[in-house]
Amino acid sequence: MADHGTHTSSAMDYDQAHNTYAGFLKGAIVLTIMCCYVLVALCAFAFIDHGNVLIGFAGLIVGVIALVVDLRAGNNWYLAMGWLAIFGLFTAFMVS
Repeated sequence: MADHGTHTSSAMDYDQAHNTYAGFLKGAIVLTIMCCYVLVALCAFAFIDHGNVLIGFAGLIVGVIALVVDLRAGNNWYLAMGWLAIFGLFTAFMVS
């Protein structure tokens, strides 16, 4: 039989569990912001009369770049959220 060691709470690696949870939260934040980018881009595709494809795809591409930069920089999401606000306001301006 294989020796599996002890199964007590003292054998658990709390640092590894904390890192896994932090990675899960970071991934959830990135996925949520990316879904917001897609939502704004879909509004741009549907409701802007001229240049909708260019505006929508440009916003998505710059948004992905901003997400990657913020992901590499740390846990602040200022660049990605700032670009999302600018992209959303620009889309709203072009729709109206």
